[in-house]
Amino acid sequence: MKFGLDSFSHEDCCSQGHSSASTIATIKAALAGDPTFDSSAITINMLGPVAVLEGYISNTVDREKAISIAAIIVGFENVHDRMLSRAMPH
Repeated sequence: MKFGLDSFSHEDCCSQGHSSASTIATIKAALAGDPTFDSSAITINMLGPVAVLEGYISNTVDREKAISIAAIIVGFENVHDRMLSRAMPH
């Protein structure tokens, strides 16, 4: 017994999902590996080839670091910044 369409293989149907998951994991690991800032409030989603960075950052320097790290992996043209600045208490 066969299910689904014969014209589609697993790779055809799922390659984007696997690729997106591995790209997200790579970006998350690279962000977490930078000891100079806290990336725990940043989430990454993929929209096709574009990495969308969302969440909260403390300052402009952290924003630039997160974008730069993601750009090393997907290219600057494929990074979309939707991060918000969060004022830190004094």
